[in-house]
Amino acid sequence: MTPSDPYSANTGGPPNPAREKLVALRLALLRLHKTLLDMERREYERLHGKVNTGELFRLVIDHEQFAWLHNISEFVVRLDESLAGEVPVTADDTRSAIMLARKMFAPSEAGDGFQKRYFDAIQMDPAVVMEHAELARLFANEPTEPAGA
Repeated sequence: MTPSDPYSANTGGPPNPAREKLVALRLALLRLHKTLLDMERREYERLHGKVNTGELFRLVIDHEQFAWLHNISEFVVRLDESLAGEVPVTADDTRSAIMLARKMFAPSEAGDGFQKRYFDAIQMDPAVVMEHAELARLFANEPTEPAGA
């Protein structure tokens, strides 16, 4: 990545540990999203036959089987907006994003719709387990409560 890349941990200025953590979260979520998308594609193709890239794109946007993945896409877009903004990323920005991600990516049989689907994905696919473990490692390095709480 070059310093002109708004999603890079290093923007060419002084080091910004908060930005580096936000970039790490973004990359972990992108890897997880791809793994979940691959899993859903395999399941869809098992039932309906192979799809090409264009068909997959349409399915990801319009098909209910892929709809639960939109939450991840939207989260990454919010991170992208923070990283591309003119205001430097702060520790509070990063802490808030990680706290939200920690809540969202808490797999649960009894949780919200996303958490249930995520729980099922972890049960179905070892690759999802590996990506979840990476996300959990990232979470483990951050406090569970806001600063000053």
